[in-house]
Amino acid sequence: MSIPETYQRIVLAARPRGAVAPENFRLETVPVPELADGEVLIRNHYLSLDPYMRGRMSKVATYAASQALDETMIGGTVGQVVASRNAFYQEGDYVNGMLGWAEMGVSDGLLLRKLDTTRIPLPAFLGVVGMPGMAAWYGFNQIMEAAAGETVVVSAASGAVGSVVGQLARLRGCRVVGIAGGPEKCAYVVNELGFDACVDYKAGNLEADLAAATPDGIDAIFENVGGACLDAALARTNAFARIALCGLIGGFTGADMSIKNARALLLNRLTLRGFIITEHMEYWQQGLQELAVLVANKQIKYRETVAEGLAAAPQAFIGLLQGHNFGKQLVKLI
Repeated sequence: MSIPETYQRIVLAARPRGAVAPENFRLETVPVPELADGEVLIRNHYLSLDPYMRGRMSKVATYAASQALDETMIGGTVGQVVASRNAFYQEGDYVNGMLGWAEMGVSDGLLLRKLDTTRIPLPAFLGVVGMPGMAAWYGFNQIMEAAAGETVVVSAASGAVGSVVGQLARLRGCRVVGIAGGPEKCAYVVNELGFDACVDYKAGNLEADLAAATPDGIDAIFENVGGACLDAALARTNAFARIALCGLIGGFTGADMSIKNARALLLNRLTLRGFIITEHMEYWQQGLQELAVLVANKQIKYRETVAEGLAAAPQAFIGLLQGHNFGKQLVKLI
């Protein structure tokens, strides 16, 4: 394969103060490095954009180190090996890695995963059969443990994670209620993904609409947003309901994340557990295998929003944080 002398990457130029802005990023052209023994050179085809990146852009480290200034922005990628000095990887292999916001990347192979694209399209390995899908699978199976007939509520229901959670719950025989922003997203959640109902939080009647959609209360919650969404769901919980706290995207712009219904945690003896899916790698093989079968058999549907070209990544990321994407947000690099 033809290998260029340079490639482009996007680095973190400045840490955001409040909302993320285009000037927080910088597009650079850098030389393609020489490979050492054991290394592979990968041409990235797609880049994943995910809400967790906003937390990494802050100076304060949380569950992971902060994104370094003037270094390639963190991010999941899928691409093809174009040169290899590693016996396990051959030129032409498709791989999933964490090579960041860049057209190319070098890896020692330890954190790469070979991909079989015969039944699953390459970009799906960044979404439904990748980290977002695993977050959905783990939260649903290991924390929510919802049984047939129980009522499950999923916030950000049309997104990359929430859409998978709802479909897993539907396959188990649960009553599934989504929360999403706008009539178009709610229609997709119900008509395409098979949820029983979807509440449009932008309509201004979140609490009343959620109560109407959950006449028998709520037995399990998958929370991606926090704030008002979580508060409204807490008010509807049944005794011993379980809450998988996957994300707090509602607070990324500095919005208030307070809740009024915290007493429900005690009165209803709720279990609330936050989780970071990369801390549970022992489940990934099982989860990804199950998700791959469901996707290949068309038992799980998914949708992607694709931005074209690396230079489009900053604006696409800003849009993601504002809820402009539909399903998984990707950047197509080739």
